[in-house]
Amino acid sequence: MAAKEPPYFMYFPGNYRWSAAFINMMGSATYGGSDIGELHKIGTLLKGAAPDDDEAWFDACAKVADGVRAHAEKFESTGHRVSAAAAYLRACNYYQMAERFRTPKDAKALAAFKTGVDCFHKHARLSDVKIEIVEVPVGTDGKESLPGYFVPAPGAKGKRAPCVVFFDGLDVTKEIQFVRGVTDLIKRGISCLVMDGPGTGEAIRFRGNVLRHDYEVAGSACMDWLEKRDDVDAKKVGVVAISLGGYYAPRIASMEPRFAACIAWGAIWDYYGTWKKRIDANFKTSLSVPGHHITWILGVNTLDEALKKLEPYQLDGVVQKMRCPFLICHGAEDEQISLADAQALYNASGSKDKTLRVFTAEEGGSQHCQRDYLTLGVATMWDWFEDKLVKA
Repeated sequence: MAAKEPPYFMYFPGNYRWSAAFINMMGSATYGGSDIGELHKIGTLLKGAAPDDDEAWFDACAKVADGVRAHAEKFESTGHRVSAAAAYLRACNYYQMAERFRTPKDAKALAAFKTGVDCFHKHARLSDVKIEIVEVPVGTDGKESLPGYFVPAPGAKGKRAPCVVFFDGLDVTKEIQFVRGVTDLIKRGISCLVMDGPGTGEAIRFRGNVLRHDYEVAGSACMDWLEKRDDVDAKKVGVVAISLGGYYAPRIASMEPRFAACIAWGAIWDYYGTWKKRIDANFKTSLSVPGHHITWILGVNTLDEALKKLEPYQLDGVVQKMRCPFLICHGAEDEQISLADAQALYNASGSKDKTLRVFTAEEGGSQHCQRDYLTLGVATMWDWFEDKLVKA
């Protein structure tokens, strides 16, 4: 029997992972994360590459990233700040999208990732958008912290503004999150704390901070940190997280009552069950990363150990405690997490003000985390935050 054709166009036919990554880069163009000409270069370099040749993927993305970074450095050296800031941001995105498929992380991967972070820091220094590079202490001894960026709403100086804490997912980073609409959020008068949580970004790569099921520890740490700022209204702080973040954000909002609103950008219900199915299928399913990525972020050596550690990653018995307004955004054609899981999450939530927003193929945004119509997904979520945190 022939394999079922996907209901949407794939940039790399039969290769879900590469196609998903490519459209993720395309979607970020609106927020400065990519340029169609640079993406065309990546696609050209990958022409004829064998399916899932992740070395070819890395080389193509990194080569284009090197070229864009060279442009940025030239722009900066000649005093052209605006051009340099834009190019550094795109270079960062390409470096991180190059690196994401290399697990376990070798020296080549970590060097590319660090170069990407360095490019973002240069973007932050040169950009007309104020971006603070911050550390959020976690734990009682003060020895550990999580890296993040605080992006204040324009005009927030001298007054307390609402804020949203933005966590990542299984294979996302704070830099990739930034080019998923942060600059549109702050235009609504809402500041944003963009975080690498446990198991993601710099936190795992350079600090060994592996994934943990009690993500409210990171969420509460962010609230503690925000409450000390004189430019944040701590009574109006929301939380959003993307993809696997559909587990993080609802858990945080259910266990930490100080959050005033919550968005699951892509639903998660039973993450143990999700990975049990993937492992039983020998990873012959729609995955955004290589299957062994899960062992790396959990800090284990085998898939059996990974499944054991994933047992508490379930929201039943947790989200019933939620009381703040809750929005779930999910695609009708999401191949990674079923719509049934989104419905189960919605049904179980204890919030009286809850919405399940399903994006259809006809309108767009029906793929995982609205990657196929990012601007519609972002507008839907940020308008909801505006209603709950600014206008309420």
